[in-house]
Amino acid sequence: MPRSDDVYSLPPNLPVPVDDGMADHLPGLAVAPVLLPATSGERVDLSALSGRTVVYCYPRTGRPDEASPDGWNLIPGARGCTPQSCAFRDHYRELEALGARLFGLSTQATGDQQEAVARLHLPFPLLSDARLEFATAMRLPTFEVQSMRLIKRLTLVIQDGGVAHVFYPVFPPDRNAEAVVAWLTTHPTA
Repeated sequence: MPRSDDVYSLPPNLPVPVDDGMADHLPGLAVAPVLLPATSGERVDLSALSGRTVVYCYPRTGRPDEASPDGWNLIPGARGCTPQSCAFRDHYRELEALGARLFGLSTQATGDQQEAVARLHLPFPLLSDARLEFATAMRLPTFEVQSMRLIKRLTLVIQDGGVAHVFYPVFPPDRNAEAVVAWLTTHPTA
C-alpha cells in the first residue's frame, strides 16, 4: 500500500528520544569481528578496517510504496531514516575529506537496502545486520515493533577497530551528518 506521508522529510512534533544509557558502554569498546553483507557485494568486517570509519545505525529505511509500521511516528527516534541517509549522502565528500570511510547499517535485508541505495543515490554502501549478529555482539540498543527487532538510531565513529565516539540518541536524524562532520573536524586523527 502506498504511503500517505512524505518519506523524505520529517513531520513536525516527532517525539524526542531520551538517553536511556544503553550506549554508555560503547566508547572505547573493541569492534566485534562480524562479517556484514554490503550493498556493494562485499562482506565487511568493521573491526578489521584501519583508519577512521563512521557507521550510522538506523532502524529501517522507508519506501514510498510501503506503509510504515503502525504507530511508527509515535516511537521516539524511529522516524527519519531516509532523511538521515540523504544528509549523509549530501555530506559524503566532507566526510571523505576528513579521512572517514562511511557506512549505513540496519537490520534490513541487503535487497531492501539496495533499493534504498539506488533510489536515494547513496555513494556509500549500506550494511545488513539482518541476523542481529553485530547488534548482539556490540550490545547495541534495539527496540521491537510488529515482530521486528530494530536497532535504535546511533552513530559510531570507529578508529582502527575501536569505538572512538558515539552519537546517541540521534535527533533530529537529518542533522546527524552535520554533527559528525563537526566532531571529526574538531577531533582530527594523528
